Amino acid sequence: MSKVEVHPKPLVPHGKIPNPLPQLLQTPSGLALLEMQGTINLPSHDDEDSTTTGSQSGVASQQTPVGRLIFPDYDPADNSKTGWMKRVYLYVGKHQRLTGEVKKLPKALAVIRRRNIEGEARMDVDSEEGEDRTEQLEVVEIVKYKIIFSIRPEPVGTWDAEDAI
Repeated sequence: MSKVEVHPKPLVPHGKIPNPLPQLLQTPSGLALLEMQGTINLPSHDDEDSTTTGSQSGVASQQTPVGRLIFPDYDPADNSKTGWMKRVYLYVGKHQRLTGEVKKLPKALAVIRRRNIEGEARMDVDSEEGEDRTEQLEVVEIVKYKIIFSIRPEPVGTWDAEDAI
């Protein structure tokens, strides 16, 4: 039987460990899930917006920015107001804008990852199948909100998308 220990997020991050998790959406209140109705058509890999980066395994990975997330009603000086949650824009490319809103999740979700233990090998060759092993997990973040885009995209001019930054 295997055991799993779950640890809370450390108050002070220990060491510079590259985060293996994909980037999540950052809102003024924390991380959020993205809920959309439809499909995002991404440009081909030879588009000028996409970038190629090297990964740890030596294989190049393709990254394409999908859009910019804008909270037009958010006031950083007053964090107590929640009016910013009523309107969110996602600019996809230079010609489309999705309008959505931030909703609280009925139950919060935990984003977890395996904890690296110093001096422990990644795979124990000498362990037997019946032997108890303990894995350690770490809570990276708690997600309490989702961003819902349920309205069809609106066409916008290039100047609109650039002014919204």
